[in-house]
Amino acid sequence: MIYDKFQQEAIDQINQGHSVIVSAPTGAGKTAIAEHIIAGAIQNKLGVIYTAPIKALSNQKFRDFQGQFGENIGILTGDVSINAYAPVLIMTTEIFRNKVLDEPDSLQRYSWIIFDEIHYLDNPERGTVWEESLIFLPKHMNMLGLSATIPNIKQLASWIESIHNKPVKTIIEEKRPVPLHFFYQCGNEVIDRLEQMKRMKFAKPNKLHAIMNYLRLKEGFPCIYFVFGRRRAEELAFDLYSYNFLNNNEKEKITSLYNGLLERFDLKDDRTALNLYPLIQRGVAYHHAGMLPTMKEVIERLFTSRLLKVIFTTETFALGINMPSRSVIFDELRKFYGRYVRSLKTRDFYQMAGRAGRRGIDKEGFVYCRVNPQRINYEEVKRIIFGRPEEVKSQLNTSYATILNLYEKHQEKLFDIYPSSLHYFQSQNHQKKEAIRLLEAKLKLLKECGYIDKNALTQKGQFAKSVYGYELILAELYDQNILEQLDEFGLGIVTSAVVFEPRKNQRLPGLSKRSRHIKRTCEELYDRIKHKEERYKIYPFSKIPYFHLASAMEAWLAGTNFDKTLRFTDTDEGEVVRYFRMSIQILREVSEVKVASHILKDKIKETIRVVNRDVVDAEKQLRES
Repeated sequence: MIYDKFQQEAIDQINQGHSVIVSAPTGAGKTAIAEHIIAGAIQNKLGVIYTAPIKALSNQKFRDFQGQFGENIGILTGDVSINAYAPVLIMTTEIFRNKVLDEPDSLQRYSWIIFDEIHYLDNPERGTVWEESLIFLPKHMNMLGLSATIPNIKQLASWIESIHNKPVKTIIEEKRPVPLHFFYQCGNEVIDRLEQMKRMKFAKPNKLHAIMNYLRLKEGFPCIYFVFGRRRAEELAFDLYSYNFLNNNEKEKITSLYNGLLERFDLKDDRTALNLYPLIQRGVAYHHAGMLPTMKEVIERLFTSRLLKVIFTTETFALGINMPSRSVIFDELRKFYGRYVRSLKTRDFYQMAGRAGRRGIDKEGFVYCRVNPQRINYEEVKRIIFGRPEEVKSQLNTSYATILNLYEKHQEKLFDIYPSSLHYFQSQNHQKKEAIRLLEAKLKLLKECGYIDKNALTQKGQFAKSVYGYELILAELYDQNILEQLDEFGLGIVTSAVVFEPRKNQRLPGLSKRSRHIKRTCEELYDRIKHKEERYKIYPFSKIPYFHLASAMEAWLAGTNFDKTLRFTDTDEGEVVRYFRMSIQILREVSEVKVASHILKDKIKETIRVVNRDVVDAEKQLRES
């Protein structure tokens, strides 16, 4: 195989036994470097772990690598376990972090860890998982980090070198194999120089049909159209109902392919599948997290067939999933970041824009930004597109479970570990002091609440150390013997409440007597936890359980089919599947806790069996793929 210069440089360093971080634009071909490690490890009978930030990406890598390397590939993501002792194991970064802390001996056979999308260190909710994984990386493992373009890649490498005392080589590629050409729809005109926007202070509104006609004229299909809302994706797709992007032959092919995929994934009567039918026959579709995972896979397969010409999708479509197109359109350049709407980060913009331009097919990729000068000004658009990508900053926020695992091994010396963090490496003195205060506060709370006694973990502490993210509420339920007393329905209700996050203004549906009782119990326990966290000035607070899925979970556990189960909630069907799968993951974690009784473990086993069926069964979907 002939490699690009940056790929060859990375491979040469890997062959010399060095850890490597690669920073390169989306679509530059970073995966080829990972494939080299995998092929070499299989040949030399060494183990490799490949981590990805989201399950959809883990699943896609499993399918891709299995196609190349067959039975040497396994996957472990909490709700899926296929060929879990394979020499090459794909997992989410959370699973790897848990293994590093809970069962480091299980990693002895693996010589390499590959962190795909390592810039996720910067993610406010989950970045701490990457940081902890790197701090506690076993000494015998080498590391390959694959990153989008980030300016402080050398700082990251220096930090890792400083804590592991071995070299980490950086490979930086700034050129894209397929260059990007930028256009702007402003005042309902398509312009290719941003300066022209300055003259359009009171511009006409942009029309979708105008930009679609422009793309048709310029042969700009296939096209990925990024939007920042699920409903918006669907509305825009139906706005193109009057268009037909396919000739008769293509229409026949896509209809046949669509019918075959619906049959294969048992979606012939699915509401979304039926709604999409007339759009698919015109070469149009939408794709977002509210859809069933199997339905999303159908759309992805249609897109890779090149018969689908326009796909309206949310930004997760840009994350590592190998779906390039000729053109990318941005509906707008502002999105919701956690608590408020703000302009896109340059790095996020290029993660999406990088899907434009198919290597080996297109000479250049085309990126269209729909700009309303009354919502975003010229300077801001210029910063997003031509500014320097944002640096990766530590998001360290050590969980109670991590602290308990560290305390078990190091007692009070766990505070000596903080100087090994990226947070310490990047922070000012006052930030370092606050991080240590927060660590001390969490440890005091754990001691006060009986998780630690006489410098050792209590039974409650042993339980909590294995349930990352939801440790306090579940450990309190365990400690008060409430988990033990719950039946299969109760266990399903509790775990779905613990993981669920309602949308803004989402209503709580009517609850059964059983659910109301569990809700009261959980809220009383949560109030006590929150009160203690307030007293110790611990933030963010532990997550509150939300019971919006309680009735749907009861219906599902009673054997109700999925369509009827959806009547018990106003949550999107894809989200219901996601939360049910997350519930399974939590139940599995609890069932593996050493101090849990056999009675509880047996009840959990039965709960998982009933929940993990039909569309919820992620393993079934992967096997059928």
